[in-house]
Amino acid sequence: MNPYWLASAVGGEVFDLVSQTGFVAKTVLALLLAFSVLSWAIILSKWSLLRRARVQSGRFVRAFRKAQRLQDIAAVADQFRPSPLVGVFDNGYEEFKRSGGRSLLPIQRAMQIANSEELTRFERNVPWLAITGAVTPFVGLFGTVWGIIDAFHGLGTAGAATLRAVAPGISEALITTAAGLAAAIPAVIAYNLIGSSIRDLAARGDDFALEMLNAWPLPQRTAAPKRQSPISTSPR
Repeated sequence: MNPYWLASAVGGEVFDLVSQTGFVAKTVLALLLAFSVLSWAIILSKWSLLRRARVQSGRFVRAFRKAQRLQDIAAVADQFRPSPLVGVFDNGYEEFKRSGGRSLLPIQRAMQIANSEELTRFERNVPWLAITGAVTPFVGLFGTVWGIIDAFHGLGTAGAATLRAVAPGISEALITTAAGLAAAIPAVIAYNLIGSSIRDLAARGDDFALEMLNAWPLPQRTAAPKRQSPISTSPR
């Protein structure tokens, strides 16, 4: 059997079932479609962003290790965006210039803040995937329950309680449950995968901050001359 013919036949049957559903079921399906389209838009955009961030982060670390001076890497840092390491470096470098490198603690704090801000940028809109995964199965279930109630109400009106009479109504009602699961499953999988990738970027940001601190050129401090003890003037 031709798989393309089979897919088109199944799709045609599903379309026929959807076209025969009532107003409530169509409203539920439209809502689930909106959830699914928005979640897929987030999935594709985040996948592209995280992929570019991983690639550029590796390139930025290699460029940082090859650079002889901080000014050299600062001049070309922007070309490695959207790597979150660029923001970590920029904040640390600006704090280094502002404080003169007298202490590593302000520099470390500046890089921690930058890493947190970069991760917040990557996490934007990701909670919508969790909302989709949690809500859409129940929205689909609501449509199914409503459809079953409507089917049994029709049976009571017609007075024919046979499987042949009830099966079409139940099959139409179950479409919303299937649609809810179809919207929820990709969203849940993507939410966990994207969250894992963001946590990996967070760990790389922390490691890079430590590497920067270890390689930071602090100014040499000359030893302070020892103070001579005052001459005692004990009475003779």
